[in-house]
This record gives sequence, C-alpha cells and structure tokens, in this order.
Amino acid sequence: MNAWRLLAALSFLLLSGCLVTFKDPIPANEPAPIPLLGEWSRKNEWGEQIYLYVSRAGSNVYKAKAYVDSPDNLDSVEEFGFTVAHHGQRWYLSAGLSKKYGANFAIAGFELTDDNELVLYNLDIDRVLQELEQGELRGEVVDMPQGDGVLITSPLEQVFAYLDDQANSDVFIEVARYQRVGQ
Repeated sequence: MNAWRLLAALSFLLLSGCLVTFKDPIPANEPAPIPLLGEWSRKNEWGEQIYLYVSRAGSNVYKAKAYVDSPDNLDSVEEFGFTVAHHGQRWYLSAGLSKKYGANFAIAGFELTDDNELVLYNLDIDRVLQELEQGELRGEVVDMPQGDGVLITSPLEQVFAYLDDQANSDVFIEVARYQRVGQ
C-alpha cells in the first residue's frame, strides 16, 4: 500500500489527485477532544482493513499511526503528527506534508458522531479554486505529483472565517468514516 493512500485516509486527504495545502499549520494551542484518542478502523475502497491509532505526542500535539491489516505489516505503517482547532461547530486538524508534496500543511475537517464514528473531510479543490478566482481566499495553483493542487496563502484567521461560515459548508467532502475498535 502506498503511504500517500494512508495519508489521504486521515485527512489528508488526496482526492482525485488534487490537494489543497496551506502555508501555515494550525498552532498547537488547543487540545483534541478526548474521544479522538484511541484506535479506529474502516475498510477502504480496495477492501483492505485500515487501522488508525491516535495518541498524544506532546502538549496539544498528536500522532496518528495508520496501517493495513496489522501493525506488524511494516510496509503499510505510516505515522505523522498533527494539531487541532475547534471553530464554531467544526473541528479541524493540520499535518505537515513531505517535500514531495510541497512541505506545506494539509488541513482537514473531522467529526466525532453520536454513533462512535470518526468522519474525516477534505476540502473540495474545485470549490477552493472558485474562491481563489473570486478573491475570497488568496493562493496559487501548484504542480503536485498527483496533479494540480492549490496552495492557500491567506492567513489562518481568514481561512477559518471562510470555513466556519455555514454558507461554505459544501466546501467539505467526506473522505473516510472510521468505527471505534472494540465497541
């Protein structure tokens, strides 16, 4: 399994080969909701069982470890750190990307449902491109290994104001739905 597919599963979120990235990460100012921590699983579109283990890595910094079938499947293990923020009714997470993907940051939405699910949302690149054209956000189209992406250069305050606006709720696309393991 290619490591980028696992990265996509957490937020982050490669959809149709295109990625929205940001110059700035979410600062480590806020703790994640405690129910986010622990082990989650889902079957991906190839029928593989994907596991995601979320733990603390420091003060308001978290680590996600994703793997296929078993943590002993070392070829599939991918780990990355992330931070979170809560704005309005939404939770967001931010993770650094490798140089291959521009060494910037991905931001995704997430939700913990009453049914004990972790739902991850990516940003719709087509909608973000429209917002760039209309001047709602600042940024540029960038070449990525999987196709064109977008690098948002607007300050995080402006990005969150845009994302928190209910009129823009359709900018999010569900990319993964995990169930709590052992429940």
